[in-house]
Amino acid sequence: MITGLYAALLALLFIVLSVAVIKKRRQFQVALGTGGHSAIERAIRVHANFAEYTPMALILLFLAESNGLAAPWLHVLGCMLLVGRLSHAYGVSKTLEPLQFRVLGMVLTFSVIALSAVAILVLQLVRTVY
Repeated sequence: MITGLYAALLALLFIVLSVAVIKKRRQFQVALGTGGHSAIERAIRVHANFAEYTPMALILLFLAESNGLAAPWLHVLGCMLLVGRLSHAYGVSKTLEPLQFRVLGMVLTFSVIALSAVAILVLQLVRTVY
């Protein structure tokens, strides 16, 4: 399963982002919420954004794979998702946010979601017609 490779890599990134939140909470001694610290809020949003978008992208990638999408395309989509999530996390985590990383991250993530969905629909249509 090709999707499993990207799911595993993204799971490791999820842990890294989780630890970043924990470190910020310890640094500022805040158990819940942000305590008014923008650094904690950034870490929380990086982690939350990852948690909001990555599962849907992985589900669609898995469904595209299950429907017979060719391995090279799965690797392209998987790499796009991984690079997108890394780029977004990097951009949003910086105090002086380099917006191009955030934008690139979301463009790649949305592209994976859209392209995977279209691939599933096309593969289903082809299967139905033939």
